[in-house]
Amino acid sequence: MAADTYPLIKAFRALRPHAGSAAGVIAPPYDVIDTAEARALAAGRPDSFLRISRPEIEFPDGTDAHSDAVYARGRSNLERLRRQGTLIRDADPSFYVYQMTMGTHVQTGLALTASVRAYELNRVRKHELTKPIKENDRVRNIETLDAQTGPVLSAYRADARIAALLEDAAREAPLFTVQGHHEVTHRLWQVAEGERVQALVAAFEDLDALYIADGHHRSAAAARVAAARRVAQSDAKGDEPHEYFLSVAFPHDELEILDYNRAVSDLNGLSAAALRAAIAERFTVDALPHARKPAKRGDFSMYLDGRWYGLSLDPAARPKDPVAGLDVSVLQQRLIEPLLGVADPRTDARIDFVGGVRGLGELQDRVESGRDAVAFALYPTSMIELMAVADAQLLMPPKSTWFEPKLADGLLSHLLK
Repeated sequence: MAADTYPLIKAFRALRPHAGSAAGVIAPPYDVIDTAEARALAAGRPDSFLRISRPEIEFPDGTDAHSDAVYARGRSNLERLRRQGTLIRDADPSFYVYQMTMGTHVQTGLALTASVRAYELNRVRKHELTKPIKENDRVRNIETLDAQTGPVLSAYRADARIAALLEDAAREAPLFTVQGHHEVTHRLWQVAEGERVQALVAAFEDLDALYIADGHHRSAAAARVAAARRVAQSDAKGDEPHEYFLSVAFPHDELEILDYNRAVSDLNGLSAAALRAAIAERFTVDALPHARKPAKRGDFSMYLDGRWYGLSLDPAARPKDPVAGLDVSVLQQRLIEPLLGVADPRTDARIDFVGGVRGLGELQDRVESGRDAVAFALYPTSMIELMAVADAQLLMPPKSTWFEPKLADGLLSHLLK
């Protein structure tokens, strides 16, 4: 079978909690909390999925999180939840309507498995580089568990046919409704009926592409596992479970990207006045009466020397290139690198990144405390910008997007046998 004839998406037999166990299982994604936070969140919760995704929490402080014993503990904890019936495996290959509600924001997508072949052929499109240490960790996690347990957050260009199918499926009673991290409500419906499954496969097949929004390490690791198993299994047919990776795909206009802000620890030898003067040669600078989020693309807010400033870029000065034209690129190339001397934000310890969910107060506090010397708030990157970068087969600068709400771990897993 030719690589491009494999379906873009496939139904799968999910391993999941039942309605009575979901609240005890649900966990935040493994990579948005540190070990101490994971340990605190799992305290008193023996069935928390953090005991599978972050099993080092069951070992003494200082234990190597990448040791064989830690990975093995994750597997034994998964097996325990299956034995005791906390996690069950659906009998029929299914899709799952997955809805998240955070405050007034609601987004409804489809949990599925996406084709690794499509990922390799750039029909499932990425926009970020991965870090080898994180990718290696996810490979070992998948291989040890023989499962993909953390879904990739994906997007597709909003489609009326898919919207109607999801709306129709969500008219029935959900499998469960459960509240997770940051008071996000997660709701799940199963779609196992044959005609609905076929209709969803056909509708997604008509899409040009899926876009990875959050989960590049998970998807890259799944592709590595699939490639290794193809070599090991000489009789493979190409439709084995490892040829697909767990994902939840949302319409692009329902995904919410928050700002991903910057803080720099020193002024690169400049005084605050000299830095303001240099910035004024590159941006329009206005003193602000109080903290204010940037209102549009090309606007930035800066906290320096005890007060807030608004910076704005002349639209004519914005590069046309889809990457260079991003606000994160503009700030880096016109200010942070030439004036503050941070040439590589991936490796320079002088720069830090602050998710917009923490608010402008976090930026001000960091400067007031002396931890940093200057901080910048950005207007959020849009999904249209993200998709344009992915379509051009280019890469976003580091820390360009912060997605909220985030998918939960533990509600759906994809077994590779």
